[in-house]
Amino acid sequence: MPPGAVQKLSVNPMSGDDQAPAGRLDLNTPHMSVPMQNRRRYGLIAGNGQFPFLVLEAARSLGVDVVVVAIKEEAFPRIADSGFKTHWISLGQLGKLIELLKSEGVDQALMAGQVKHKQIFSSIVPDRKLLKLLMSLGSRNTDSLIGAVADVLEQEGIHLIDSTAFLKPLIPEPGVLTRRPPSDTEIRDIHYGRGIAKEMARMDIGQSVVVRDQACVAVEAMEGTDATIRRAAGLIGHQRVTVIKVSKPRQDMRFDVPVVGVPTLRLMAEVHASALAIDARKTLLLDRAELIKVADGHGIAVVAFDPQDSPDESEGSGAVSARGFTASE
Repeated sequence: MPPGAVQKLSVNPMSGDDQAPAGRLDLNTPHMSVPMQNRRRYGLIAGNGQFPFLVLEAARSLGVDVVVVAIKEEAFPRIADSGFKTHWISLGQLGKLIELLKSEGVDQALMAGQVKHKQIFSSIVPDRKLLKLLMSLGSRNTDSLIGAVADVLEQEGIHLIDSTAFLKPLIPEPGVLTRRPPSDTEIRDIHYGRGIAKEMARMDIGQSVVVRDQACVAVEAMEGTDATIRRAAGLIGHQRVTVIKVSKPRQDMRFDVPVVGVPTLRLMAEVHASALAIDARKTLLLDRAELIKVADGHGIAVVAFDPQDSPDESEGSGAVSARGFTASE
């Protein structure tokens, strides 16, 4: 068992935010994508944060058999007490990962929980299989690296499935998710910020931006969403800002899921961030009910946009319509 919990949550810099296990998952919904009669054993490759615990809770509720392969440098030690068989591997042990999954009869697996992108540049020693993969890469950005790992698993007969396959109730449809819709000012900031964020996501740099009065205050890179919000607050003295988080143009939901959790909303309240815009159908809301409760309690507007909508800066001071809702001051 690893010596202690390490910080943060997918195999990507998508959320980059600490999300400790919390809350119960409401699975009383017809929208689960894995039938309860499915007796296949699934593998869960577990990184940091709450995400793996939500997957396991959903699997238990659905009667799905899961074996966990947890990454020592990232996964919370308490995952070994989740009631599912758990193996531990080091981050560089791709060969051992494949060996363990095969020995457990796993031919379909999920990745859940963050492995921080900066680990690529750490002192972790890759095994022969991972070293061969790294040497074959033209670049070591998230899409290239994890996509190559997925390809290797596929070649070994292990198919990666959508990491949210058991968690569809936590992925919102388009619309306002909170009691308060965004104001006109926030809507203009959202339209402006989504254009910037979409371009940053297209280049695989980051997926979050912080905006005030249609000026970009901070752009996410490897540090993650929460660190970006804190940096923005420090730059402008905790004045009101709007946070925008988007999906990539070709978001691979097998291993690259934008995530927002309760700690991010609490941070937003702390630094006076008044609105959060996310992409519908592509963003996982951890502990969704509690997240919305916290947002409502602090008067934060949370809205989900259709990812296919083109960011469109709006002019004028009147009410601004945005995909099914109208904002008002």
